[in-house]
Amino acid sequence: MDKILNLQEHADKALDWMWTVLPNLVIALFLLFAGTYVIRFINKMVHKFFLKKDYDLALESFLQSFINIALKMILFVLVITQLGVQTTSLVAVLASAGLAIGLALQGSLANFAGGVLILIFKPFKIGDWISAQGVDGTVKEISIFTTKLSTFGNQVAVIPNGQLSNNTIINYNALDTRRDKIDVGIGYGSNIKQAKDILLAICNDSATILKEPIPEVYVGELADSSVNLTLRFWVNNPDFWAAHFHVLEETKYRFDAAGIEIPFPQRVITQMKN
Repeated sequence: MDKILNLQEHADKALDWMWTVLPNLVIALFLLFAGTYVIRFINKMVHKFFLKKDYDLALESFLQSFINIALKMILFVLVITQLGVQTTSLVAVLASAGLAIGLALQGSLANFAGGVLILIFKPFKIGDWISAQGVDGTVKEISIFTTKLSTFGNQVAVIPNGQLSNNTIINYNALDTRRDKIDVGIGYGSNIKQAKDILLAICNDSATILKEPIPEVYVGELADSSVNLTLRFWVNNPDFWAAHFHVLEETKYRFDAAGIEIPFPQRVITQMKN
């Protein structure tokens, strides 16, 4: 009889526990299925957003994975909390571990954040000629942590993205056109107007130099041994260096033909007699 009473008592406790746990279990299962659906929906929306913005594939893949993992972790915490599991200690451990990892990898995290900002805001793209961190070169690769430049001497410069995103970047290919500035010195005895006409004629005769905005020449400086003329003109980006070197060469040829002197620094040495 006592055994029957004990069994009845255990059965009653089991039923009470089941009726206590069952609502939480049902709610937890609902959260699990509903949360999974919401996460899939959010992932689809993020994917469509990246397709419209045309971001880098590496950045898209990483951010999608990061968002997916973060949402699933939040869902996991919500489900086990609904089942009655105390998550305070778990969250504290995860926060402490995250803080320790962040302090240990703060340099790498700064480079990672810089890489994300560069890939999102796109201050430059692959193929652009930029100047940054004292290095000039063509952008060859943009990764999460570093950016690689090919310099004029065909060397590869690897710049951490943390430094790159926090400092000044000059992008010479950001616009379709670019203005060149060339300083030319002539002798004080030379005809300034004739020299200016020659420089403007060189620009007008060149097929790569743009006629609008019009090229301009002015006296930039009255130096110690020369009158320095400054020539400014606009060219399309791909033609910049070809036009630059063409103007320099033609200036020498035409000045020589016109008898215009291009002076060079001179030093006068006076010998004292004993």
